[in-house]
Amino acid sequence: MITRFFSRLAPVAAATLLAFASNAASAQSPAQTYPNKPIHIIVTFTPGGAPDILGRMLADRLSAAWGQPVVVDNKPGAGGNIGADVVAKAPPDGYNLVVGTVGTHAINGALYQKMPYDMIKDFTPVSLLATTPNMLVVHNNVPVKNLKEFIELGKKEGKMTFASSGSGTSIHVSGELFKTQTGIDMQHVPYKGRASAIPDLLGGRVTMMFDNMPSSLPLVREGKLKALGVTSAKRSPAAPDIPTIAEGGLPGFEAVSWFALFAAPGVPKPIVDKLQAEVSKILKSPDASKRLLDIGLEPIGSTSEELAAYQRSEIAKWSKVVKDSGAKAE
Repeated sequence: MITRFFSRLAPVAAATLLAFASNAASAQSPAQTYPNKPIHIIVTFTPGGAPDILGRMLADRLSAAWGQPVVVDNKPGAGGNIGADVVAKAPPDGYNLVVGTVGTHAINGALYQKMPYDMIKDFTPVSLLATTPNMLVVHNNVPVKNLKEFIELGKKEGKMTFASSGSGTSIHVSGELFKTQTGIDMQHVPYKGRASAIPDLLGGRVTMMFDNMPSSLPLVREGKLKALGVTSAKRSPAAPDIPTIAEGGLPGFEAVSWFALFAAPGVPKPIVDKLQAEVSKILKSPDASKRLLDIGLEPIGSTSEELAAYQRSEIAKWSKVVKDSGAKAE
């Protein structure tokens, strides 16, 4: 009889425990349970460049820290707008992130006649990841030794071509700024990504490119490309022997690329804070920091609020540059 009593009681006890566990789980905040499924990081350009390097580093380390898969999706096109738009229209749960760039989140709004998203309203800032100067590189057959000689050659010979990884990128607008300040007749040649642009530069089919340092610096070190200057106000610690464009004869020239992590609009602040804290921890770890500095990326790891303020200032800056240059997205 006692046995039958406990056998009847067991299902009731199991149901009670299940209900208790369910109530306990539901009592937890979204930030406490986040993440409990795979996270997707959108990279808006082809593999191999700075956004891809940063996205994959974050994916590996976030997955290790949180025990959930973190998948990198490369979605290039339209100066990064295609990939960024995926996150702009994603659910506000923190499971879809994008490595935004100065192009996708500061330049494109002024350059493209019609944008698929609002650069501010349609995203939740998480953290400024890193900055890097662009590097002016030319193929080895260009008969110059420095920037001054290159400017003189451009004015003498006329039309030159400059490659970019897409309209609206800092690589593109750096070229437009150079064109405005030197008066050289330069034709923009946009590609879907630097993976397509670099072979044409190496083959001499285009004259020059303002590339992000992480992808061009190894080629310069190998002697495959010639570096004439960097676009930052100060020389890069990764290549201190390469002068700035300002030093080379264009005072005040500055065009720094940056990369930041954004989530969909409306993601709860506790989730954003949890993401930001882990990302900042990753970027400031000694091994990650050294790896990034060695290839020309300066790790930052800002707060969400700092990124929002920086983004607004960059939008104002680049809107003026685009207007003054007369550049338009091809």
